[in-house]
Amino acid sequence: MTLYEFKLLPEQEQYRTLFNQGEFITYRLESKARFALYALEKFFVEVEYDPKSNKIVNKVSFVSGKKLDLYSYK
Repeated sequence: MTLYEFKLLPEQEQYRTLFNQGEFITYRLESKARFALYALEKFFVEVEYDPKSNKIVNKVSFVSGKKLDLYSYK
């Protein structure tokens, strides 16, 4: 599956594919949000959780760039 094919899926199917076939890589914490990074084939998906409501509030898919750099530990 390519990033383009993933983005064409309905939202619920994107989540189903991500959580069934994706590989959890790592997470990062911010004061009001939690982010989990998953690898799916040749791209990444960042899932944002709101700990207050205990719900997923956003997801962003990408291949590289500033989002991925946020997970680089120096």
